[in-house]
Parts: sequence; structure tokens; C-alpha cells
Amino acid sequence: MFDAAIASAQPARCLPAHLPSPDSLQGGRLIVVGAGKASAEMARVVEAHWGGPMTGLVVTRYGHAIPCEQIEIVEAAHPVPDAAGLAAAQRTLALVQGLTEKDLVLCLISGGGSALWPLPLAGVTLQDKQTVARALLKSGATISEMNCVRRHLSAIKGGRLAAACYPARVLTLLISDVPGDAPFNIASGPTVADTSTCADALTIARRYGIDLPTSVLETLESGAGESIKPGDHRLMRSEVRMIATPQMALEAAAEVAWNAGWSAHILSDAIEGEARDVGKVLAGVALQVAQRHQPFTPPCVLLSGGETTVTVRGQGRGGRNVEFLLALGLALNGHAQIHALAGDTDGVDGQEEVAGAILRPDSLERAWSLGLTPQELLASNDGHRFFGALGDALITGPTQTNVNDFRAILIESSR
Repeated sequence: MFDAAIASAQPARCLPAHLPSPDSLQGGRLIVVGAGKASAEMARVVEAHWGGPMTGLVVTRYGHAIPCEQIEIVEAAHPVPDAAGLAAAQRTLALVQGLTEKDLVLCLISGGGSALWPLPLAGVTLQDKQTVARALLKSGATISEMNCVRRHLSAIKGGRLAAACYPARVLTLLISDVPGDAPFNIASGPTVADTSTCADALTIARRYGIDLPTSVLETLESGAGESIKPGDHRLMRSEVRMIATPQMALEAAAEVAWNAGWSAHILSDAIEGEARDVGKVLAGVALQVAQRHQPFTPPCVLLSGGETTVTVRGQGRGGRNVEFLLALGLALNGHAQIHALAGDTDGVDGQEEVAGAILRPDSLERAWSLGLTPQELLASNDGHRFFGALGDALITGPTQTNVNDFRAILIESSR
């Protein structure tokens, strides 16, 4: 099921149908730009299907690059940005200067783009943005809240890229990694209008007790970081198409289950909240199914997606999928009928090169036999250590796509 979810969101499958014809340019140029964990593969697919000349630059996470012939691929850091991402964002804006009405900018956006295009507004430094990024990642803020802050500190996000392209046409192809699939939240919306404000960003920072650098505070308090708003004429020639979403991935996984004779139930594609709390809640649902046959009858699979958060309190390596699974396992207490898998569809859970893990009925027992204390590991946000010690880490390598978290809880019939 996890493989099917990833396959459904591969650019080779979902992107070609959205490409315009080279004849539609009518003498103009095609400029390809992009950012995200899937952007390199998206660029390769564009080259394979376009059939005409182009120039371009896309930036992806370290280790996710794929060689292309006409589009330059560069790598940068994620989730905390670095100088390579800053340089890529600067070069991207330079590429779209001086365009005409005949030109087309094809913008390839997927999850991770917010960190990979970290171009700050005047007066804000890369170090300032790194400080804010680290604080947000540890705070427990939702992805929507984090991206609201990012949009108001960026010279490229919050519609600013599309504004810079004007009067050229802009076609943005999106692979969604955010709950709700809102375009302004995917890579913080570089080509779409934004209704949020600097005041909203300040409220979020205060809500989570984030100590903002002086330059960031001044930018938000003065309104200098205001994003491009709906109705701006520079966005009138900008079109956005959603080509892959978490819901599509869950439906592909459900089809695998049904074909194998298991009923599949998609609970939600947009679950948010603390990963450990979501684990406890879904454990309660799974136990009700296993013991009471409510609201579903086993054998069945419970599927869900979205993006949970981890408020880092301990010294562990984090990872929202392994944190979810460890909390789930503790609440299930080794129930013999219930198995689970949770993983990030980009192959990276937190800052680890590990997608997630598999939980088995005997996971707790095996951990105890190794001298591990699951409750202590959960308290220290060290789920990766727990599942790594058991040999149950889920390692995929870069998947070249990103439709957020995937969770499957498999409930067998009673024996």
C-alpha cells in the first residue's frame, strides 16, 4: 500500500497531461523554475515530454537530484535552509526578469520548497531565517502556521515569484504535501495570492513563544513583509494546477487493500496535531474495530494522511511518523490483531534519511528484551532509535515525490 501511494504521485504518471503544447508559445520562450523534493524528477519529465527548447533552474534537497539536459538541477538544505538554497532563489528571480507576454514560466512546486527557496526580504539575513526555521520546527506549530511566517519574510514566496514574472504567463504545477491542499501553503505559495498578513505571522510567533531576531520583528511589525494579495494585476496571468495530492495517494493504497480482499477505510487525508496524540486516538479507533467491530468489521485497513507535528522536548532525533507509531504501539499494548505502518512519502521522516517504520504486535516485547524502555524513548522524541534497534525502520531513499505522511493500520480478524 505504501508503494502504491508513492507510485500514484510520481511525476511521470501525473505531470505530462498538464503540459501545454510547444505550439502554444507562439514565438515565446519556455522558462522552467521550481523547488521541492520532487522538483528534479518533475523537471526530467518536462524535458521528456515537452519536445521544444527551454531554459531553467530547479532546486531540490541534497541527495534528490536527477541529471537533466536543458534544466539545471541544484541541491540545497532542508528543512533548515542554507546558502545554496539562497543562491538558487536569487538565480531563479534573475531568470524571470525582463520577460514578455509571449513567454511562459513553468513553475514546478512540491513539498520542501519553503526551505529550498530561502530568499529573505531586505534587512533580513539567511542566519535570521535559519534561526526562525529551527524555532518553528521545534515549536509544534502546524505546517500552515510555519508557512505563514515564512511567506512574510520571503522575497520569492507569497506570490512574489509570479509578480516578478509579469507580464509573462505562469503555469504552476503542484504536488501537494499539506493538509487541505491550499496552494498558498505548498512551498509557501510563490505564485499565488495570499490573504494572511504580517500581523498573522506575529501572532503565530507569539503563540509558540518564539524569540524573533530584531530584523524579523521589525519586518513584521512594520508591514514590510506583506505578501501579494488577491486582485493584484501581476497575478492575472498566473494559473495553478494540482497534479497530485495526499487523497489520491490514499485512494491508490485503498485499491491495493481491496484487491487483496481487505476492506479499506480512508479516515482523513488531513490529520494534524501532536503525533503522539494522534497515535493514541487512532489506537482507540483500532481497538474498537478489533474488539467491538465498530465502526468497521475486520479484516480491514484504516488509512490516513496529513501532517502531524512533534514538539521537541527531549534529546532524540524526532520524526513525526515514528513518534506516531511509538505512541500507537504503547496504547495498543501488543494487541495481536493490529499491525501498522507510517512513513513520509518523500522518504524522509523529520531530519533522518528514514521514511518511517513498521509496528508489529510484538514490537514492545522485542524492545523490552533489548533493554529499551519505550515510554522513555517516546518522552525523549527518540522513535527512530526504537524502530532502528528492532530492525523495523522503513528506508526507501529519495522517492522523487512528496504527498505528505502515510499511515496504515491493518486489523486482522480474531483468531
